Amino acid sequence: MSDPTAVAKRFYGAIARSDADDLFALLTDDFVGTVSAGMPQDVGGRHEGAHDMIAGVWGHIDALYDMHVDPTEYLAVDGDRVVVIGRYWGSARDGGTTVDAAFAHVITTRGERMAALQQITDTAQWRIPSA
Repeated sequence: MSDPTAVAKRFYGAIARSDADDLFALLTDDFVGTVSAGMPQDVGGRHEGAHDMIAGVWGHIDALYDMHVDPTEYLAVDGDRVVVIGRYWGSARDGGTTVDAAFAHVITTRGERMAALQQITDTAQWRIPSA
């Protein structure tokens, strides 16, 4: 049986390092990411597959922002899921805007990998510069 909290902690470590190789290794082939509707730069919605999520969401945000993802609480749901509470904060690479927004991530694991992530955040706090 997997430990969803351990998988989630590996995920946040890879995000902190902007380590795409570790992210690709961590996400299942059929990974599904759901990003809060209303996120800027059209990254909100359903993203199927590791490449769509890594390049289309996380990579896009990383290109615009020096973003920190700080998990503060891990709430185990069952043997496959954990809810992570935390904050996004950072500054735009153009120096013009900042983000400080709470988040909740519902992470579903399969074995030692992530099969799904649902993001819930205050999208009004995301002021991402025009690309």
